[in-house]
Amino acid sequence: MTPINTAIFKAYDIRGVVPGEIDEEIAERVGRAMVIHTHATSVLVGRDMRTSSPALAGAVIRGVRAQGAEAIDIGLCSTPMFNFAVASTFGQVTGPDARVGAGVMVSASHNPAKYNGFKLDYGDVLPVSAVTGMREIQQLVEHGQFPNSARGGVRTTSVLDAYLARVTSIVNPETLPPFRMVVDCGNGMGGHTMPHLAPLIPGEVVRMFWELDGTFPNHEPNPIKPENVRDLITAVRDAKAHVGFAYDGDADRLGVVDERGELVRGDLLTVLLAREILRQHPGATILYDLRASRIVAEEVRRAGGVPQPTRVGHALIKKHFREAGAAFAGELSSHFYFKDFYGVECTELAMLMVLKVMGAVRKPISELMRPLQRYHHSGEINFEVEEKDAVLQHLEERFTKQAKSVSRLDGLSFDMGPWWFNVRPSNTEPLLRLVVETPTQKETESRVAELAAAIEGR
Repeated sequence: MTPINTAIFKAYDIRGVVPGEIDEEIAERVGRAMVIHTHATSVLVGRDMRTSSPALAGAVIRGVRAQGAEAIDIGLCSTPMFNFAVASTFGQVTGPDARVGAGVMVSASHNPAKYNGFKLDYGDVLPVSAVTGMREIQQLVEHGQFPNSARGGVRTTSVLDAYLARVTSIVNPETLPPFRMVVDCGNGMGGHTMPHLAPLIPGEVVRMFWELDGTFPNHEPNPIKPENVRDLITAVRDAKAHVGFAYDGDADRLGVVDERGELVRGDLLTVLLAREILRQHPGATILYDLRASRIVAEEVRRAGGVPQPTRVGHALIKKHFREAGAAFAGELSSHFYFKDFYGVECTELAMLMVLKVMGAVRKPISELMRPLQRYHHSGEINFEVEEKDAVLQHLEERFTKQAKSVSRLDGLSFDMGPWWFNVRPSNTEPLLRLVVETPTQKETESRVAELAAAIEGR
């Protein structure tokens, strides 16, 4: 029996190095465990283009069938396609009826090529996470002893056409004005959807790295790291494009580069998209992760919406989304969630909405962003810290008396009046993550230096 490295069980998924930490035996156990944990009679299985994904998906299917459930193999898909398939197959229902189905997506998202893993969905499209059952899955996989069962069946189906039909029913590409855009798929799953969507979009779509290649020969598939969008920035400038888009590996995040070649932060994109959503859903609740600029809440209120901060992480946001009856949510990491798309991410929908907004106002995206840059945001800064709780306690003792308010929604958030900061622990690594926002770049640099000294004990 393969020994299990418990570090592969993350807060939101299962992820590790292949081979070494994840192999076909573990994949088969994951398939079995999902059937037992969810009581599903059918489990939908999808995979990305990583070189290890076909074998791991095959092993998941064997596990599902060995535990007596039907395996529905949808083959190559992005994570938004996978979530759509789960939702449209089993229905967005809650309670015991949701357990007729479940889903397993074989992917390591934006991680480098040596990684792979599993994203797990209940039948109502809520993820299995640290707060919704990951511990139970871990125990089943670690134990590795499963009851005998009659062998389940298997069937294959394609969801790409239905997925794109759903997306284009929300924003019809034919109604958009023509733009010149560059799309960097990073050799990931965006290269599976874009060849079918691009012909529907007016104007010119310039291709970058659309070939599916799980070795990621051009750059790491993480569009919020500046080094990974350098080629896109050059291409946007060279083509004199109106906008550039960049996918991550499993295509559930969408980076945006403006016409000048500047990377647009995810929280500012949240404002842009939230305004459009509020035109369709007046007065709706809009979620934003607590690392976002103050401008998000200010602009959502100005547009007539109800802003609510949320904890960081897609699994936590999706749960909060449903509980709050939200219409839209955005993260600093450029995940965007839509009520009209089952409350989950849809990068193609986000892309079409950005184009729709640009077309409606007839302004370059840099001009749309400029009024939103009223504060100076540090971005997320990581610190290696072994005693995370002790450092958080030290910060609380040091800054609470000076603060107007302190929130413990996710780590510690201090409202210091003209400025604020959040420090939160990583769920999977010995890291504390810091975000600071002040009125000016100079002050932000000063506050970051002050807080870094406090975190590092200097």
